[in-house]
Amino acid sequence: MTRPTMEDVAARAGVSRALVSLVMRGSPKVSEHRRRAVLDAAKELGYQPHFLARSLASRTSNLVGVMVSDLRNAYFAEVVEGMDAAAQEAGLELILNTGRRSAARERAALESLLSFRPGGIILLSPVLPAAAIREAAQRCPVVLVSRTSNIAGVDTVNDDGETGAGLAVDHLVSLGHRRIVHFDGGAAFAAGPRRRGYTAAMERHGLEPMVIPSEHTDAAGAAAVRKLLNVFSPSTFPTALVCGNDFNAFGAMSALDEAGLRVPEDVSVVGYDNTSLAALRYVSLTTIDQPRTRIGQLAVAALTQRLRDGRTEPLRSRVEPALVVRSTTAPPRI
Repeated sequence: MTRPTMEDVAARAGVSRALVSLVMRGSPKVSEHRRRAVLDAAKELGYQPHFLARSLASRTSNLVGVMVSDLRNAYFAEVVEGMDAAAQEAGLELILNTGRRSAARERAALESLLSFRPGGIILLSPVLPAAAIREAAQRCPVVLVSRTSNIAGVDTVNDDGETGAGLAVDHLVSLGHRRIVHFDGGAAFAAGPRRRGYTAAMERHGLEPMVIPSEHTDAAGAAAVRKLLNVFSPSTFPTALVCGNDFNAFGAMSALDEAGLRVPEDVSVVGYDNTSLAALRYVSLTTIDQPRTRIGQLAVAALTQRLRDGRTEPLRSRVEPALVVRSTTAPPRI
C-alpha cells in the first residue's frame, strides 16, 4: 500500500490541498467544522504529515528543534509545556532530544536536530562550548534558556538568579537563621548568578558565606549534606540550606532524614525552580519560583519574531523570580 498523501486527505474531506496544509500547520484561520473534517479524513486514511520532507522542500521550516539538558528534571518538562502551547498557537512543530548534561552528547544531539533543517533551535541550559552554539547560529536562529550569550543570531531567556538566591537568604535571615550554607549548581550556567546572589545577600546581612560545590541533582544534594556532617559538630551544624535547585534540595532533605535531622525543626531547606514536585503536600518545599510556562513561551516567541517578523537584533529576555514559602523553613531552634 502507498503512503496516503495530502491530496488523498483533501479528496476524502472534500476540501482543497491548501486547506489541508493549513490544518496540519495548526493555523487558526480554519473554521472548526473544516478542521474536524480534515482531521477525521486524515485519521481514516492513516495520514501522517511528513514534516521532514516538507522542510526539505521549502526554504522555510515550521520545525523547531529543542534540546533538553536533563529529562529527569521536572523544571525542563514544565518549560517545554510552555513551548508546546506557544508552538501550537504559532503553527510550529517541536522535535525534542537530550544531551544528558554532557558536552559531547549535546554536540551530537545538536547535530541531529540540525539535520532536520529546522527553522530554529532552542537549547535548554546547555553545557556546549560557545563555539558550537556559534556554529549552529550560522545555520539557523538559536535561543538559549538558562544561559547567557553575546553571540550574534542567538537570543536568551533567563531568570534573575542573583535576585532569586537573595530572596532565599533574606527569607531565612528574617526567620532568625545565621548559619546558612549554599549548595551550588557546579558547572551549570544558572549556578553562577545564584551563587553570587547568595554571597552578596549573606554579606549584606553581615554573615559569613559558605558555598559547598554540588550539582543540580538529588544525588549531589545528598552528598553535600554528608560532607557537612563530616565537617560540623551538632552544635555548629548549619541551621539552613539554600540549594541550587529543587532536585538538589530533595536529595539534601533525604540525607538529612537519614542522619536523624528533621526539616525544618533542625535544618530549614530552600530550593530553586518551584517545580510541580515541590508543591506536593508531602514535600511542601519552600523554593524560588521561576515562571516555567512563561519561559517556554518567551523562547518560542523569540524564534517566531526572527522567522516571521524579520527581527535581527538579539533579544535578552529576563523573568523575575519570586519566593514561595511552604513547610521546609521555620525559625531555628537555637
